[in-house]
Amino acid sequence: MDKDRITGAAKDVAGKVEGAFGDLTGDAQTQASGNARQAAGTVQNLYGQAKDAVKDAADTASSYAKDALDSDVYRDGTRAVTSQVKENPLGALLIAGGIGFALAMLLSRPPRRSRWR
Repeated sequence: MDKDRITGAAKDVAGKVEGAFGDLTGDAQTQASGNARQAAGTVQNLYGQAKDAVKDAADTASSYAKDALDSDVYRDGTRAVTSQVKENPLGALLIAGGIGFALAMLLSRPPRRSRWR
């Protein structure tokens, strides 16, 4: 659990208490301050939840990548590509050059002009 989630939950509770106190006393300023604190706590809690979700997704993706690298399919594919390059080095060089040329053309072209000026 992220510290933002804990702090946000605490602010949320404090804002609810302050807002309820403002309701009891009839003080609109205290009630508004409590509502603002409650809203800030909710936002901070949601931010902490989002950070936790991103961290969990990154951990899962890392685990999947590690499993893929450790799998036999990856090793077999690497061996197949290596053997093809050894059997036909000129063809592999031409393919790599073509891919590099295509990437260079895509990355070096000028940006498109907008028709709507």
